Amino acid sequence: MDGTTFVRLVASTAAVLCLCAGTDVWAQQKQKVSYKVDAENTKYPQRHTIDVGDEPGHTVGIFEIHRTFAANAPVVNGLKLKETWTRGYSDYMQSNGLSTNYQTFVAENGDRFYAVSHTMGQADESGKRSTLSVGQITGGTGKFAAMRGLVRAQGASDGKRGFNETQAEIEYWFVTQ
Repeated sequence: MDGTTFVRLVASTAAVLCLCAGTDVWAQQKQKVSYKVDAENTKYPQRHTIDVGDEPGHTVGIFEIHRTFAANAPVVNGLKLKETWTRGYSDYMQSNGLSTNYQTFVAENGDRFYAVSHTMGQADESGKRSTLSVGQITGGTGKFAAMRGLVRAQGASDGKRGFNETQAEIEYWFVTQ
């Protein structure tokens, strides 16, 4: 074996070892689960909106959304989800704009995991909105304690009618210490 071949072999071996010895995330297997919650299983327990006053239709608000899984509840880390709670705040112009959302996902056994999401919504002339959101899973309790990942969602809503439905995908993994 000549010197050049030996150097390449050592460099290749070192690169493979570096990849294998990287962060804990390299060893984690990502899982995905999708779900849909229709409007009949979505409620607004609290919603407060204030007119900003600078332009017609400019509002800020706080809200709480409660979703339950009637059938086909998603299973995350072996636990069936029972419900989600979303609490957040919005800054809308004519029902268009951004909201920041804090989500709690609750399993049937009471374990929970949490996510922080940002949603962009746009409304048509009647006020019906289409939304797109992405969030980061920040941790949880019980079997979800070391959970990390992303929540991606799209939905439709009409605040005047209290209508809200969503379709989401949870991509998650567990961080080992």
